[in-house]
Amino acid sequence: MNPKLERILPRVQKPARYTGGEYNEIIKDKAQVDTRFALCFPDTYEIGMSNLGLRILYGVINEMDGVWCERCFAPWGDMEEELRSNHIPLYGLESGDALNQFDIVGFSLGYEMAFTNVLNMLDLAGIPIHCTERGNDDPIIVAGGTCAVNSEPLADFIDVFFLGEGEEVDCELIELYRQCRKEGFDRKEFLIRAAQIPGCYVPALYQVDYLPDGTVARITPTHGAPAQVTKRIIRDLDKSYFPTHTIIPSTEIVHDRVMLELFRGCIRGCRFCQAGYCYRPVRPKSVDVLVQQGIEACKDSGYQEMTLSSLSSSDYRGLTAVCDGLLEYCEPRNINLNLPSLRADGFSMSIMERLQKARKSSVTFAPEAGTQRLRDAINKNVTEEDLLTSCRTVFEGGCSAVKLYFMLGLPTETDEDVKGIADLAQKVYWTWRDYSSNRQRGIRITVSTSFFVPKPFTPFQWESQISMEEYQRRVDLLRSCIHNKSIQYNWHEADTSYVEAVLARGDRRLGKAIEQVWRTGGKMDSWSDYFSFQRWLDAFEAVGINPDFYARRERRKCEVLPWSMIDVGVRQDYLWQEREQAYKSVITPDCRVRCMGCGANKLLPGGVCDEDRR
Repeated sequence: MNPKLERILPRVQKPARYTGGEYNEIIKDKAQVDTRFALCFPDTYEIGMSNLGLRILYGVINEMDGVWCERCFAPWGDMEEELRSNHIPLYGLESGDALNQFDIVGFSLGYEMAFTNVLNMLDLAGIPIHCTERGNDDPIIVAGGTCAVNSEPLADFIDVFFLGEGEEVDCELIELYRQCRKEGFDRKEFLIRAAQIPGCYVPALYQVDYLPDGTVARITPTHGAPAQVTKRIIRDLDKSYFPTHTIIPSTEIVHDRVMLELFRGCIRGCRFCQAGYCYRPVRPKSVDVLVQQGIEACKDSGYQEMTLSSLSSSDYRGLTAVCDGLLEYCEPRNINLNLPSLRADGFSMSIMERLQKARKSSVTFAPEAGTQRLRDAINKNVTEEDLLTSCRTVFEGGCSAVKLYFMLGLPTETDEDVKGIADLAQKVYWTWRDYSSNRQRGIRITVSTSFFVPKPFTPFQWESQISMEEYQRRVDLLRSCIHNKSIQYNWHEADTSYVEAVLARGDRRLGKAIEQVWRTGGKMDSWSDYFSFQRWLDAFEAVGINPDFYARRERRKCEVLPWSMIDVGVRQDYLWQEREQAYKSVITPDCRVRCMGCGANKLLPGGVCDEDRR
């Protein structure tokens, strides 16, 4: 370990974040390595090490001969101050080497509010933040994750974006890098060739022109780059890499447990949900593979908790069989089994019985809206009867806490819809009163609301976000309608969601604002300890950007969207059709009922998804 680092670690919070040396970390002989990849997560160690995707990529890349992948996380403020004052560049946890010594530095982008951390980490590593400032001796900077579907706000800083799932495309880019280095290609030639890899978007190879009103006029590819870049998917999850032998953190993390991925994609079509559209089509793992991987992961790690992960766990056809197979191993060893992401219309007594075995004391549902009209408008496909029936099952099974998640500011929402949230929570209370198997324990119903953010590649990508003042009015209205002391109400602050909306639907001109925020002290913006709304407002003003243009402006159907060069598989005309259905409060059946021809099946062999085959 760097002697300077040894001296500063006793002066920072949670020094184990920065030491490495965890059980199952991968150390390679540098003499046997020709390419080094830094896998960076622009948030704290506790958040990053809870990310299953990061663990998968870490294992996949390290399986390549001659390639060493190391991890790096954003340091907390105290550690950053020590690094800067002691002139220690940001480093890879495994070797302690500065990131500017690596060949490729990659960022996982799961949340827009982490964008300033990308710039901060590059600067801490001694890497020029702008693509145009980097030379042949500087690392190639890449990024992927959900936020990459609109890469434009970070176009000034990232050389290559990976679209879709990264297990294959990451390795292909690494192999191209090794080949280009062997052949003596310079940085520009490498990027031109990288653009030919399916799923790789190179912003520097696209010219964006704007109309006088500020909207995008055209996006023109150059140097032979494709007019549209289509996301990559893993077609067979049973054969894909899964980290059964994964790093065991030396300090507590947010999700400190075994995480099993049931399937990717979602059969539902919730019109607000970016992940539901961007991860289509549905690709499940088989029951036998899941049980085997879960048991192997528990044996290797010693974890006493396991979570079944997906966008909607109760939609997995073999859920009961998976639970039974895992519980056979878990129960005698007191390993807790968690089932998050349950839908109110997919909850059953059989699931409840398995939750009881796993000592589940609370259950979470996300009705999203308080009235049936609005739930139909957003295509939630959950009825009040579904929710109350599921709550009855929960209460009869002995649970004494229910969490209900909603959004405020959804398209077509009225005051009656807001009041409907309070009414629905009260009906959940009455259900507990009528059916609880143990009323002496009392009931805790938690209602949480977030501020709706219109996201790219959803039917609501054309919508405007309501003003922060209007959002707060609706929060106050809902608060005034909740009188039951057993119902607790929490709400998300509006300012971060407003900035999130700006970044989510922005174009590459926003790069100047992001840089201005960072240069004036912005970082860790997903944390209330650091986030400053005024800093963002000042930055927008300083660079001449009106944030309402991005967050609060309704897009026209014919408008060229900043992300129009990206193809996630779902057709734009299908998304517009879904938007029109929303305004009629007409539901679209899920993929299991009938294929609606969204276009995502083209990414699979023969254009047929697993749901259609069954």
